[in-house]
Amino acid sequence: MKPSSPKISVIEKIGYSLGDLSANLIFQTLMTFLAYFYTDVYRIPPASASAIIFAGGMIGAFFNPIMGAIADRTVTRWGKFRPWILWTSIPFGVMALLAFSTPNFSDTGKLIYALVTYILLVLVYSANNLPYAALSGVITGDMAERNSISSYRFVAVMVAQFIVQVLLLPLVLILGGGDRTAGFEKTMGIFALVGVIFFIITFLTTKERIVPKPEQKSSVLQDLKDLIGNKPWIAMLVLTIFVFITLALKGGMYVYYFKYYLSEPHLASFLVSSGFEGFIEGLNNFLVSVGMVGFQWPEDAPTSGFSVFNAGGIIFMIVGIIFSKRLADKYGKREVFGIGLFLSALCLLAFLFYTPTSIALVFVSQMLHGFFYGLTIPLLWAMIADVADYSEWKNNRRATAIIFSAMIFGLKAGLSVGGAMVAGILALYGYDEQLVTQAAATVQGIKLSVSILPTLTFMVGVACLFFYEINKKMEVRIEKDLEERRKKG
Repeated sequence: MKPSSPKISVIEKIGYSLGDLSANLIFQTLMTFLAYFYTDVYRIPPASASAIIFAGGMIGAFFNPIMGAIADRTVTRWGKFRPWILWTSIPFGVMALLAFSTPNFSDTGKLIYALVTYILLVLVYSANNLPYAALSGVITGDMAERNSISSYRFVAVMVAQFIVQVLLLPLVLILGGGDRTAGFEKTMGIFALVGVIFFIITFLTTKERIVPKPEQKSSVLQDLKDLIGNKPWIAMLVLTIFVFITLALKGGMYVYYFKYYLSEPHLASFLVSSGFEGFIEGLNNFLVSVGMVGFQWPEDAPTSGFSVFNAGGIIFMIVGIIFSKRLADKYGKREVFGIGLFLSALCLLAFLFYTPTSIALVFVSQMLHGFFYGLTIPLLWAMIADVADYSEWKNNRRATAIIFSAMIFGLKAGLSVGGAMVAGILALYGYDEQLVTQAAATVQGIKLSVSILPTLTFMVGVACLFFYEINKKMEVRIEKDLEERRKKG
């Protein structure tokens, strides 16, 4: 193999990170608002929405190994993975817009439309995001640089997460003039356009440097055999599934938690005392003064509280990301990831003990959770790239995309299960989107879904790390051995 470049430019790191910003404008929307969009905007029954999210997501998940085999065997003058980012950029944007559109079909027609557009979206997402993720494993073989690239990448993820989780609902109300249906379509149209542009920038600014030997030949069966014998890969696969079950479950349920569990008067009082309402009043006055009357922040305490809640978590996630690389370089990715995930799970458990009036505690717990989970965010994909190195080191064959495809399978499976759990739990506990106040059992189901259930799924992820044998010492050994092999090649 060709030797890896020791240093990657800031331009390339930023260019690469823009691809994740693009994908996450859509992915974060799916994870946080898909169940809400289906039940409260498109008026699909919760049980049907659960089935659509699960079935569509799992179809996309099982497509990933196929896409991995295709990407690993793609040969172009641009490399194996970069072309897929270019080829799928426009289809990704189109399908994202269609999936959040609301054509006036019959009840059965709505179900068919939602299922078909969601399946097509997750298939295109796989064809785009799997090569994108695998690209991080071939830009450089230097693990410190890989950690740095991951940090840039996940700062971009946090920007996208901030836009979606903090600004999407206000944007929907503003752009739709209070009509959530029109607002979702216009907002997703903006996201789609920005995404296409940023994907093209990613394609233009990145380079593949870790190139398999021309004589390397392996069948898909051999690649799968290598995976089955790769214990760190199995550990990361299971961990990825449960991490994304957690993210989809709690992320999708928070909007209901603010709307139906927390006390609206106490939430409104907190927003006033924290200075948020004063800030928004000043912002609205400024917008009016410059003629932007239609762009005033909506007067809705649950919407504002939800936005501030997510903003606090994201800001502290970014702080965690900033510390992540330094800690991982010193102590190893596995150790930092495990401790961060464990402490973030404890922060989620605290929600079990909060009453509807415990507004300040809810916000503090979210910020602490954000910091501890932020430590893990850049490390997940860097650890998967290390698993690809481990496979090459052990088997003397490199199959980057198929390893990443299995992890994205875990991501999709976790997203599907977690998202389906949101709608499924709502259906199980008798949720009725027509009611202003939900039944006590429904509210209890919402509370369990943001506290004890995501705590348990995060703890399964922590347990998986006991079977991930690539510690700091092994990281250094693998990097050194592979560098020597590449120099000889």
